[in-house]
Amino acid sequence: MSAKSPWIGTSWKMNKTRDEARRFATAIKNSGVAATKNARLFVVPPFTAIETVAAVLAGEDVKVGAQNMHWADCGAWTGEISPLMIKDVGASLVEIGHSERRAHFGETDETVAKKVEAAVRHGLTALVCIGDTREEYAAGRTGEALARQTRAALSRVQREHVSQIVIAYEPVWSIGEGGTPADPAFADRQHALIKEEALRLCGAAFDVIYGGSVNMDNCRKLAAQPNIDGLFIGRAAWREEGYIAIVRAVTEHLARIESAA
Repeated sequence: MSAKSPWIGTSWKMNKTRDEARRFATAIKNSGVAATKNARLFVVPPFTAIETVAAVLAGEDVKVGAQNMHWADCGAWTGEISPLMIKDVGASLVEIGHSERRAHFGETDETVAKKVEAAVRHGLTALVCIGDTREEYAAGRTGEALARQTRAALSRVQREHVSQIVIAYEPVWSIGEGGTPADPAFADRQHALIKEEALRLCGAAFDVIYGGSVNMDNCRKLAAQPNIDGLFIGRAAWREEGYIAIVRAVTEHLARIESAA
C-alpha cells in the first residue's frame, strides 16, 4: 500500500439524470477501483441522484456527497436542503462554498462558516472550497485570499470536529471550461500555507486537496506534491472511464514512488 492515500473525487455539478448516475456508479463498482485501499474516493452528484448513487455504492468505500446544503435542520427555507435531508438520502459528505455558489448565488464567508458548523455537527465531512480570483492571483494576493477564507470557514468549528473538514483549494482562474491548471509547485505552496493557517487557528491539521482543471496529463504530478492530499476533479471525470483512469493513474504512480523510496 502506498503511504499516501489521496482523496480523489468529482462533482458532477448540474449534470446527469438518475439513469446516467446509476451507470456511472455501477461502472465504478464493477471496475474494482471502489475497493482500493490506496485512495479515499468520493462522488458528488446533483441532489436528485444522491440516493441512486448511494444505493449502488452501498458497502463500497466511496463517500457520496451533496453539492450544497442549508445550515438549518428544517424551516421555511423554500428550495433548500438541510443536513438531515442529505444524510437521509445516503450522503456522508457535503461540498460547501464553491466559487460558483459564491459568484452566482450569494454565498459569503459568513454563510460558508454556518454551513461548515452545521455539517460537522451532524457528522458530515465538510468539503470546503476556497480559491483566489484571477485579479487576486495577478496582484500577488493569493495567500491573503486563502487565509481569509480559511479563517472564515473555521471560525465556528470546535477543535474536536476539525478531523471532519477537508479544504479544496480551487483557484477561480483554474476551474471550469477554459481554466488554466495551476502549476503543481505553486499549488503545493498554497496548500502548505492553508495548512499553516489551520494549524494556527485550530491547533490541528487537516487535509487540503487541489481542484482546478485536473486531468490525465497533470493528475500524477499534482498528487505527488508533498502538501497536496488529493484531487477534486471536474469535467475530466464526468465520464466514468475518465474517473477510473485518473484513480488508477494516481494510485499506481504514488505506489511506484513509495516502492522506489
